[in-house]
Amino acid sequence: MSGAAAKGVRQSMAWIHGWLGLLAGWILFAMFLTGTASYFRPEITRWMQPELNLPETSPVQAAQTAFAHMQATAPDALQWYIYLPDARRRETRIFAMPRPNPDPNAPRPKRAGEIKLDPQTGTPLAARETRGGEHFYRFHFQLQLPHPWGRWLAGLCAMFMLAAIISGVITHKRIFVDFFLLRWGKGQRSWLDAHNVTAVLALPFHAMITYTGLITLVVMYMPWPILANYPKPAAFAAEAYGTAPEVPAAGRPAPLAPVAPMIADAARAWQGGRPDSIVVRNPGDAAATVTLARSGNDRLNARGGSIVYSGASGQRLSMSPEPGPAIRTAGVLLGLHLASFAGPVLRWTAFLLGLTGTAMVGTGLVLWTAKRRRPGAAPFLGLRLVERLNIGAIACLPAGMAAYLLANRLLPADLAGRADMEVSAMFQLWFGLAALSLLRPAARAWSETLAVAAALFAALPVVNALTTGRGIVHSIAAGDGLFVAFDLVFLSCAGLLGFAAWRARRQPSPRVRQPRMRPASIGEGVSHGV
Repeated sequence: MSGAAAKGVRQSMAWIHGWLGLLAGWILFAMFLTGTASYFRPEITRWMQPELNLPETSPVQAAQTAFAHMQATAPDALQWYIYLPDARRRETRIFAMPRPNPDPNAPRPKRAGEIKLDPQTGTPLAARETRGGEHFYRFHFQLQLPHPWGRWLAGLCAMFMLAAIISGVITHKRIFVDFFLLRWGKGQRSWLDAHNVTAVLALPFHAMITYTGLITLVVMYMPWPILANYPKPAAFAAEAYGTAPEVPAAGRPAPLAPVAPMIADAARAWQGGRPDSIVVRNPGDAAATVTLARSGNDRLNARGGSIVYSGASGQRLSMSPEPGPAIRTAGVLLGLHLASFAGPVLRWTAFLLGLTGTAMVGTGLVLWTAKRRRPGAAPFLGLRLVERLNIGAIACLPAGMAAYLLANRLLPADLAGRADMEVSAMFQLWFGLAALSLLRPAARAWSETLAVAAALFAALPVVNALTTGRGIVHSIAAGDGLFVAFDLVFLSCAGLLGFAAWRARRQPSPRVRQPRMRPASIGEGVSHGV
């Protein structure tokens, strides 16, 4: 390919890269930031329920106490669902599905709410109602929109992101050089350097997390191959995952066999693997079944398979077969995206890489405006719109996330509906702050909204210490690493946002490349233009 042709290709890719990044940038920023926080989803939930301080419990003991609780409270239910604790989730979660009324005209019975149990005793736990880290996790791919529109929008943005990554790689001529090139205080040049460094620094991670995120919902985006080959989704699940068919109740009472031998048998079959959930169908009936699902936390493949036992005798009835190459590949891609298998070091590494992805998107959005601002010229409508949306996403979203956590501490612990109020606090402050920023000049709005976000994060350790008995001093003395780590992360966020607010305030006016300057190479400023 000639030099002119290569330049033409790179310019085309630069145009695609810029527009795809701009159109999906604000949603991608929110997806990256909340998705990054989701690496510590169980830990966030534990922080948001400070009343609970449970030790790690074996799955056998947790299952036995949950069975005892279910037999005492829901012996006639159609199914029991039991989610066992592990090293990161310390409580047992249960709920029962009621048996349907045989009268076809009777109203459908309501499903009982989820209950948290002490895994050692099986007694219900009293803790404040909250969505915890699950809120950030769900938001990052559902965007708080009704199903399935949020997932469709997230998938569309993920496709834009993947195309932007590929076009960005083609655009670059100097990827290795960009890895080391970060010049401060150069206006537009600095934003381009920051965008390049954050993009190149974790390029494999960005490509992996975007592709695997897209693949996890591919069945929803492209259901036609399954619909064309299977009469019902259950037939596909039975063939792909070895899902056992549901057996109707026999109508003869029979006590449930002990669950401990089933867990021991499953551990042998899984070569040391442990279950993370149990489904008991028709408990107390001679045809009862107990299905143990394997946890994906101990291996890369997030889909662990299941084993079905007879509830009456405890004998193994069936076991999901070894998955084929396609299902195994899908499970590995899901595992890579969730990183549930990761230990603390790898999880923190993924967290930091996720922050680089957030910074990559944010710097790309700011670069778009920095390139088009002209000294002494009034900004055109598109520039003003993009800049305000940048402030609303980049500066106001962190403030909203801090408000979500602050609401958890400030709302009364026994207040009804407080979980929804916490979520509302995030969006009300996020959008309210973005609306208020419209009343200020853009340059001041940047520093002021970032300062508000910094103040909210700085307040978190203080409010936590004042409203709970698990402040940083007490946590250090008690050796409670989780609460100490959260306070340190909050203070780090406050410092980073405060530094950004200070830099935004002292920024005089963005430097703009003058026409007499030499033309930028494709790998430089022009390459990232729209």
